[in-house]
Amino acid sequence: MQIIADLQLHSKYSRAVSQRMDLDEISSWCSKKGINLVATGDWTHPLWFREITTKLQEASPGIYTLKEKPIDQQNDVYFFLSTEISSIYSQGGKLRRVHNLFFSPSIEVCEKIIKALEKRGANLLADGRPIVGISSYDLYKLVREVDERVILIPAHAWTPWFSIFGSKSGFDSIEECFGDLTEYIYAIETGLSSDPIMNWQIKELESRSIVSFSDAHSGPKIGREATVFIPQIQSSDFRIQNLTFDDVVGAIKQDKNGKLKIGYTLEFFPEEGKYHWSGHRACGIKYNPKEVKEKGIICPVCGKPLTVGVENRVLDLSQKLLEPKDLLFLKNSAGVTFVYDKDKKRKPFVSLIPLLEILLEVNNNSPSKSEAEYERLTRSFATEFDILLKKSYEEIEKFAGKKLSDAIKIVRERKVYVDPGFDGVFGTAKIFPEKNDQANKIQEQRSLF
Repeated sequence: MQIIADLQLHSKYSRAVSQRMDLDEISSWCSKKGINLVATGDWTHPLWFREITTKLQEASPGIYTLKEKPIDQQNDVYFFLSTEISSIYSQGGKLRRVHNLFFSPSIEVCEKIIKALEKRGANLLADGRPIVGISSYDLYKLVREVDERVILIPAHAWTPWFSIFGSKSGFDSIEECFGDLTEYIYAIETGLSSDPIMNWQIKELESRSIVSFSDAHSGPKIGREATVFIPQIQSSDFRIQNLTFDDVVGAIKQDKNGKLKIGYTLEFFPEEGKYHWSGHRACGIKYNPKEVKEKGIICPVCGKPLTVGVENRVLDLSQKLLEPKDLLFLKNSAGVTFVYDKDKKRKPFVSLIPLLEILLEVNNNSPSKSEAEYERLTRSFATEFDILLKKSYEEIEKFAGKKLSDAIKIVRERKVYVDPGFDGVFGTAKIFPEKNDQANKIQEQRSLF
């Protein structure tokens, strides 16, 4: 038994989010994908908080379900009180923009935090992910004064503009940001443009958990990254409805006596993230880390600073650069490649391409065909994650054709091609590249290796 969890997303009350993102929509997509535990998102927003309190009921302490399950939902989906807050403030003579995730143990605690933020003048009605002029340190201190069980996880930790390690507005260390609260930062979230390998190279992350979530703004994007929890001790009666908020947080804290632990994470290929390499979108300039070192960080076209990408930022802060000999690439019985550090001290991960993206390539970039096939597969065959991670190639070929089976095999074996993203432009993943395609194979491209 395992629990696939996506604990960061946004509701229809956040900017640039699909207006279909209500609790029913979130639950329906999680059911299709095979996600067991999902964030409510945005619980600081008054209108969304009202929907949460009206439509959800507590299944166990800190774990919630819909009172009425959507008609098209096939599997049980549970909700977790997670929200994201944007802190914009000055510290150390620099403007800081840091997004942080907050996990709350109950609706009652959420309500107390909402009141505390309103007393500080926060305009919570303006956005589901509110902007507050409170430092990350003061914000965490305020929340802990309400309830010490609430934990903070820095979100998409390497994004240039809005993260703890961001090249444009972040910090060089967790301690620089959180001071004497550093010991209560138990994990960081990778974001789409980094993967665990990159984070394993940072000394102060050696003893912290590495988690990954989708930050989804629409149903199809839910689960594009996720964290998989497994029981500390295997048991036939292990059920998510028997777990609590404290069990999930205990796994993140790496509590050896808890019921759960992190088994592995499900990741984007980080090159596909929109800030992986450095560059300047307006001028079409994109540099890999070697080119940044040779040419600098000023745009040769307009003379403005480039947006320094995640890979360069990791290199700047790393104390230990990993090489191929430091990693293990091990396949399980389904042919899925798990990536480990050589000593297996860290939790492994799997890199995936979402099923809809795979179907788009299989169906010659036809959205209508791909969406129809996705619905057919998830309704009649298996959940998305079962198709991507568990079903045999023979089963997939029999139900959906050889081309999809071949595509999933390529993804499981990490043999995809990616033209890396930069300065807000997503990278392009290709499973069946043209012979003259200039994109680089993942294994040949990764400068961090």
